[in-house]
Amino acid sequence: MSYSPPDPPREVPADIASKLDEQSPEVLRQIARFAEELAEHREREARLAENEEDKEVEERPDDLPDDVPAKATITIKEINDNRYYYWQWREGDSVTSKYKGPVNPDE
Repeated sequence: MSYSPPDPPREVPADIASKLDEQSPEVLRQIARFAEELAEHREREARLAENEEDKEVEERPDDLPDDVPAKATITIKEINDNRYYYWQWREGDSVTSKYKGPVNPDE
């Protein structure tokens, strides 16, 4: 492992890289978790918007609860170092989630 700090990716604006360089290791870890959650949120939003554009009605999966619309997608959320499946769908301007189960059924 190198003793010099890593170079930021070219895509990261210099002012953000500079601010990150000023942070403690704990704050950097919190920022990393936040950035990952934000990226997942934006990807999910894009998928939901794309699914809304598809007007085709898909068959309902066998394990889809009655109170979950057919347009729902499955996403994974990490809570306290555990991963869980959730059904998610858009209702107007908000995204609704419903618990499905653990990613690892042994949990």
